[in-house]
Amino acid sequence: MTPEERIAALTDGLHTILEKAVESPAHWQVLLDASATLWRYSGGNVALLMMQMAQRGTEEPTLVAGYKEWERHGRTVLRGEHALWVIAPRTARMNEIALPDGTRQRIPVGQKVPANAVDVSKKTLITGWRGQAVFDVSQTEGTPLLVPRAGAGPAADASELWQSLAEVARRHGFDLSVTDGQYGLTSGFTDFDSRRVQVGAWLNDEERTAVLAHELGHVLLHGPNDDVGRLYGSSADHRGLAEIEAESVAYTVLKAHGIDRGPQSASYLAGWADAVIAAESDARAQDAGRKLPASRVDIAKSVLGRVTAATKGILEITHRPGFGGKIAAADVDPRVGPSETYAGVEGPARSADGPVMAGP
Repeated sequence: MTPEERIAALTDGLHTILEKAVESPAHWQVLLDASATLWRYSGGNVALLMMQMAQRGTEEPTLVAGYKEWERHGRTVLRGEHALWVIAPRTARMNEIALPDGTRQRIPVGQKVPANAVDVSKKTLITGWRGQAVFDVSQTEGTPLLVPRAGAGPAADASELWQSLAEVARRHGFDLSVTDGQYGLTSGFTDFDSRRVQVGAWLNDEERTAVLAHELGHVLLHGPNDDVGRLYGSSADHRGLAEIEAESVAYTVLKAHGIDRGPQSASYLAGWADAVIAAESDARAQDAGRKLPASRVDIAKSVLGRVTAATKGILEITHRPGFGGKIAAADVDPRVGPSETYAGVEGPARSADGPVMAGP
């Protein structure tokens, strides 16, 4: 298969997954569950990894890496295993130059700069896409390690997670208040004009934390300058995909921290498919243009990408222990949680609801 054919096949596979997710809201929650474990991956690649593991009739992916990367961590791919494929960017280093007529141009680094042009900066740009081969930990053997799954092990303390989420709000320039005078008597509200997030004081610790995670979904995704966010609704009118996006972020963030809000999130997430179809209708009515997603599959792809990007942004600040699906995270983050401790396991095994135990 040529690289172009590989990308076409992966893209077609993702299209099929998203069509199925729109047809059945339950598939959306399955994607969020996987994203809570593989949160360092894009939503599209999470979906592709799930699809390929399901086609093999094996377990869900929990930790994936390239062949050489596994070797660097003391594990080798089992004989006869076939790679999983994800979509990765092709990049190139480019010079941005200012020309005498005042215009700017980008040329590859190393290419001769035109006379009288000024070298302004160097940037790494995405020039295309390629298929990248990876393997799940279940396809490897070697140095034993425990691999966490979302929801496995002890749940995070809600009050401690609240403090971490409050830091996320602060970093994005929002003040946080807990008040009985809540706007419209809703549990939470995000005001972009005053840069303030409000959460109801009558809520218990877990509910308050869940509401704050939901409002952070709005903070990251539904600002007044976000054209796509405006297409999906807003945090002010609490409608459509804006609410689905915010609750999906909250559900995934809490799930990654071991707090399962499935029953509480169900009423939001059940409206996923209807909200996608409504957004498709709005896009057509508004003649949104080529830059905005218009078909229901494109909208589903957009929402999945936005939700997983926002989730990653929050989890990187709240210090969720673990790999997030990428073994390379162990190189950059020395913190190891109780469910990720390296251990001498005498062979591969998996508890019913605990971490993967990958042995020699």
